[in-house]
Amino acid sequence: MEQAKRAWIYCRIDAPEDLHGALKRQRQQLMDYAEQMGFEVTGSSQDQASGLNRNRPGLNEVTEAARNGRMDVLIVRDISRIGRDTCQTMEYLEQLSRMGVQTCSPMEGVLDFTFQKVIRDALSHMEMK
Repeated sequence: MEQAKRAWIYCRIDAPEDLHGALKRQRQQLMDYAEQMGFEVTGSSQDQASGLNRNRPGLNEVTEAARNGRMDVLIVRDISRIGRDTCQTMEYLEQLSRMGVQTCSPMEGVLDFTFQKVIRDALSHMEMK
């Protein structure tokens, strides 16, 4: 029998307070998704902060869990929960991928930017000539 993938749930809102329970709803949606996918949830973290700054306690906890091999999959509502800066977010997802962590979203499926990375690297190489 195949062992279930270990999942980590990450939620973020850009508000100083969660007056309307958005984090709780986000987390429940991701827990339901993990159950539907057959993942074993091994942890979760959250932030109430801007998506423009990657230095957030909850996201740092995600990074540490990935480094320590505590997850196979990171589940987020959508890519904007990780960050609002496209380049920083792509770099972060690449970093997770190098640690063996796949990022999934019930809204967007598997978040994989391999193709975009190839294009970016090719353009960078052309600019250097």
